Amino acid sequence: MKKIIFLSFIGILIYSCSSSKISKKEIIYLDENNNKISKSKFNQIWQTDRLYTYGDSINSKKLALREQRGKISSRTQLEVLLEKKINQKLDSSKPIVIIYYPGKDYCNSNGVNTKKRIKNWYGKLEKGLYQIAKIKPIYIYKNNENLQEYDGIVDWKKDPKGTIERLFFTLYYPCSSFVVISKDGDYISYFSEFSQDLVWEATQQMNE
Repeated sequence: MKKIIFLSFIGILIYSCSSSKISKKEIIYLDENNNKISKSKFNQIWQTDRLYTYGDSINSKKLALREQRGKISSRTQLEVLLEKKINQKLDSSKPIVIIYYPGKDYCNSNGVNTKKRIKNWYGKLEKGLYQIAKIKPIYIYKNNENLQEYDGIVDWKKDPKGTIERLFFTLYYPCSSFVVISKDGDYISYFSEFSQDLVWEATQQMNE
């Protein structure tokens, strides 16, 4: 009996030690090309405006470009999906601006927003977009948790078939992001926190 108890104790001790090692596993730092870099180098690059960081697992952190440019294969198909979701016809000769909300996270649920601030910020955004291209942004979410604070101000719509995520936001970026698509399907996407100026500038470029 004593032998069994002793062996059980040893087993628990070994498990505890191994669990501790796993929980304290060294964090791996990666650049935007998945190359391993030092923590100091990671932090140095992260603090520039060009790059942003996200964690793709518990034990790794990776750098990602804040801005991405590309071209989708069919703007027409995207228009059809969006028109059905927002119940509104889109002008195929004008840019499409999409504000994308990934879900509740540490960045977009810090409690600093008020109804007044939200209304002013999005009102200013929409006014600028109308002046540039006579368009309104489309608000798309992946997960609507914590969006109740936008009620009566912003009309968020569920990502149709996960299309917006698949095309533009395959990785998780905190807060919210945006993408602007030209009439020809070229696009500029910007990940995580952004100002109205960035949206306006991208829209001007995609409206040329």
